Amino acid sequence: MTVSVTVVDYGSGNLLSVCRALRHCGADVAAVETASAIDTADRLVVPGVGAMADSMRRLRERGLIEPIRRYAASNRPLLGICVGMQVMFDASEEFGEHAGLGVIPGRVRRLPKVGVDGRARKIPHIGWNTLARARGVNDWSGTILAGLSGQASAYFLHSYAVEPDDETVRLADCDYEGTRICAAVRRGQLYGCQFHPEKSGEVGLAILRNFLAL
Repeated sequence: MTVSVTVVDYGSGNLLSVCRALRHCGADVAAVETASAIDTADRLVVPGVGAMADSMRRLRERGLIEPIRRYAASNRPLLGICVGMQVMFDASEEFGEHAGLGVIPGRVRRLPKVGVDGRARKIPHIGWNTLARARGVNDWSGTILAGLSGQASAYFLHSYAVEPDDETVRLADCDYEGTRICAAVRRGQLYGCQFHPEKSGEVGLAILRNFLAL
């Protein structure tokens, strides 16, 4: 049976590539920009590139903030990708103080410009990085990262990262020159990836297939 996925269309730059990747995984994909389509979705994906403030503005202009909040509270599968994950949190300090959707407690902060060795770090964090189980996570069974090995790598492109208030929502981390970055989160059926699964080859496709199987 074909799985239906609803992708929120609010002008995000990676919308088409996310839709293509999901279709490649066998999903019936609909890109939508109405509250009613979000309310009736079986699975929801919120893509995103750029700054959280701009993403929240576009969601607000389309009247999609409350529909996404309602959906997140329903415990149906939801996946936020890159900035689509960041908007799930309370606030971001990028270009000032900006409120997010607030469905996961925590903040979005700039990556440190200096590494643990005191040397300047390249910002943004761009390229492939290895995913590691977050502290306290023994395995990824039953999650979107199920079946991945300890050497699985994904593609990142970001200058800001989430810092959840509750460490238990962290599903995966990665190391960037000595700094632990939250790479993926889970709260019930709500998931988020700081990396781009649609740009992460077979690892990314495996993650999307796991999402479709939830």
